[in-house]
Amino acid sequence: MNILIVDDERIVLDSCKRVLEADGYSVTLVSSADKALEAMSAEAFSLILMDIKMPGRDGMSLMREVKEKWPDIPVIIMSGYATNETVTQVSKTDAASFIAKPFTPDELAEAIRKVLEKEGSHE
Repeated sequence: MNILIVDDERIVLDSCKRVLEADGYSVTLVSSADKALEAMSAEAFSLILMDIKMPGRDGMSLMREVKEKWPDIPVIIMSGYATNETVTQVSKTDAASFIAKPFTPDELAEAIRKVLEKEGSHE
């Protein structure tokens, strides 16, 4: 199972990769919305984990484009800005789930497990 992680913070990318690879997932890391779209055009992903606040194109813009081109890929939105406004904004999208940063390895693993079970693609 291949997971794409999109975040402009290297520490978040590295932390998520370490946790998910330990759980047996294949992980691709990118640092921007544009790089995410390039990666998605090149290979298939089972799930996307993306930050909402990034320089340039943000996660909401990326989310809209992903859902237009790849509507069946579940997306988990993560944000260090878990304000009511952000949560409301995310709830209006087709995101499968939302996780507030910082999160523990267990919280990340659980969020992904729940989404994959809900989507019926748990391996």
